[in-house]
Amino acid sequence: MRCLWLSLGLALLTASSACAQEDEHLEKVRRVLSATPLFDGHNDLAWAIREQEGEPHSVQAYDLRGTTPGHTDIARLRAGMVGAQFWSVYVDMASVEVGAARVQLEQIDIARQFIRRYSDVFEQAYTTSDVDRIFRSGKIASVLGMEGGHVIENSLGALRAYYDLGARYMTLTHGGNTDWADSATDDPEHGGLTEFGREVVREMNRLGMLVDLSHTSTETMNDVLDVAEAPVIFSHSGAQGLTGHRRNVPDQVLQRLSENGGVVMVVFYPYHVSDALRNHDGPGDPPWATLSDVADHIEYVRDVAGLDHVGLGADYDGMEPDPPPEGLEDVSKYPALLAELSRRGWSEDDLAKLAGRNILRAWGEAENASARIQEQRGPSNATIEELDEGSRPQN
Repeated sequence: MRCLWLSLGLALLTASSACAQEDEHLEKVRRVLSATPLFDGHNDLAWAIREQEGEPHSVQAYDLRGTTPGHTDIARLRAGMVGAQFWSVYVDMASVEVGAARVQLEQIDIARQFIRRYSDVFEQAYTTSDVDRIFRSGKIASVLGMEGGHVIENSLGALRAYYDLGARYMTLTHGGNTDWADSATDDPEHGGLTEFGREVVREMNRLGMLVDLSHTSTETMNDVLDVAEAPVIFSHSGAQGLTGHRRNVPDQVLQRLSENGGVVMVVFYPYHVSDALRNHDGPGDPPWATLSDVADHIEYVRDVAGLDHVGLGADYDGMEPDPPPEGLEDVSKYPALLAELSRRGWSEDDLAKLAGRNILRAWGEAENASARIQEQRGPSNATIEELDEGSRPQN
């Protein structure tokens, strides 16, 4: 009996020690996120609002003060200690048929509506200094990110108008090619960027709008890095060296980020972070992606690109119909991910860079580049007809 009690006591002591250690890591994460905004690169809340059943487009009906059907609401954002967010104002490729620019304006309107409706929680940010000020006020700095270059309808004037509405990055492609850039998940058409595509990148650099290379082909990634005058981002991508999905970033591109200054914001999408899941073709249910898989991708990007070039870009509310990885079920789970990295040996300074300092540094460098470029040249009025005549496929 004495041995039994000793065994039970030892088990309780071990469990108590494990809890204390866990509390130590979570406390470390809380210290980091109290001083540095956790700045996520991609959340599709605006599309979730647009597509909700019953009252599509209605910000009022999608009550963020309650528990929403998706991954994001105010209580869970607070629990996740989110300090800044690039809200994706995604437009699907099918919208090209009805007018992608119109749908883009509607998406921007939805995002700006919920930012204004919950003004005690959110405030729109246009600059890195805005992010710092808003975070220190206790609100979530809210920045717009466009997903899919088809929304500019081959117009640099439209690009500038979106910038004036607050868009601070544009993902050059989505699931299909644009007229000037190749997507990762479409048949190659241009071999990367066309000359007009290069002009789009140059104009984004002049504006101070971050060039987002998620969803682009490897050739497009390299063409952008050849012409870019400012850091690029991948708003929600994984490492191809761990999970061989075309949407992920190959090592050769990761290795170029130290010179460019860019940041890969690691996605949580299960099929992009778990090779076992992506390649499962046997009987039974596939092994689902986990928090540990995401942590592996973060460490892989750190090891290949460098600690200064990794961030977080979850893609919450953009993974449907698949659930997020186990342990990262919604926006409340960021501290659990950072605590896992702490257990793996990440310091407070390391975690702060991952959480927000890297993306703020890259964006700040893009702002500085914009100021310099604007002293050298004004807005471009180039057209795709002028720059790509003779090089585009004939119908």
